[in-house]
Amino acid sequence: MSEEELINACRNGNKDAQKELYIQYAERVYTLCIRYLGDRENALDYTHDAIIKAFLAISRFKYSGEGSFYVWLRKITINMIIDRLRLNKRIKQVPISTIAEPADEKEDSLLPAVPPEILLQMISCMSEERRIVFNMYCIDGYSHKEIARRLGITEKGSASILAKARALLKKKVFDYVDE
Repeated sequence: MSEEELINACRNGNKDAQKELYIQYAERVYTLCIRYLGDRENALDYTHDAIIKAFLAISRFKYSGEGSFYVWLRKITINMIIDRLRLNKRIKQVPISTIAEPADEKEDSLLPAVPPEILLQMISCMSEERRIVFNMYCIDGYSHKEIARRLGITEKGSASILAKARALLKKKVFDYVDE
């Protein structure tokens, strides 16, 4: 069954189609949740909640080609994570006095290669705030303006958090290479 047929079957309440869609996307959503949350147990809960939320809203999904469902599901997942963290007040404003200078992009490009699973582990060890801004900016392509709007912080605050996250990751990479 194609992705579009599967989605249409889900819209019609077909439980087998829902199960198949869950099986096809749960691992990718779980990986996304781990990247943002850094915690496997919470990631499992959020994965389940995000897919259920997508099932409940599937009538509003507009199919636009193969892969469009995951893009939509990814957005639902990221927004759900951010909304819950904001609700729990775990994301806060950053004082302007803490704003760091932007990272040197040339210097960052000289970082040694580290296996992806080790990098993900390093990212998951960051504070929640740094991990979320890093993921949104570096991996998911959000602008500082979008991050600021979604997290309720300033653009400069977003840039500052990102600079600190990059500096921390850079240090961890060099420590890893020196081992």
